[in-house]
Amino acid sequence: MKRRLAWIPLVAAGLAACATHPPTIPPVASVDLPRFMGDWYVIAHIPSRQEREAYDAVESYRLGEDGRIRTTFRYRKGGFDAPPETMEPVGTVVPGTHNAVWGMQFVWPIKAEYVIVDLAPDYSRTIIGRSKRDYVWLMARTPSLPEAELESAIARIGALGYDTTKLRMVPQSAAASR
Repeated sequence: MKRRLAWIPLVAAGLAACATHPPTIPPVASVDLPRFMGDWYVIAHIPSRQEREAYDAVESYRLGEDGRIRTTFRYRKGGFDAPPETMEPVGTVVPGTHNAVWGMQFVWPIKAEYVIVDLAPDYSRTIIGRSKRDYVWLMARTPSLPEAELESAIARIGALGYDTTKLRMVPQSAAASR
């Protein structure tokens, strides 16, 4: 795996040299919310503190009757043999964003910015970012991505103003068995 990802620092250096980013991260034009619901494997991320040692990370979304997005984040901390852990934040679509910007609430009353910044036309891959460029998540409907698609997504993350040297590939046991 290390050999395959040796190109990440080179891409990051090239993108950082020409990177100036606007203060607000640009969302996709629109999101078909029912189509976006379901399971997303976390392929790579610049993780929050709780996610730093995540294995088998999967983010699941379900649209509630009240219009809020019920989220379950499942992962194993530190290894494939660790017991599963979960977090269950609730997402709320920010009005006027065509479903592309959410407030994600882990603790009341604070809502974290959650912006869908890239979305494959077939809803097979997405990138979630934040204007602070502190956290980012590359997710897919499958536990791994083809190398060319992974490289393209990482380049897109860099173009959005992220330091891609901080990206962590999330180990997925389902990917190893494919």
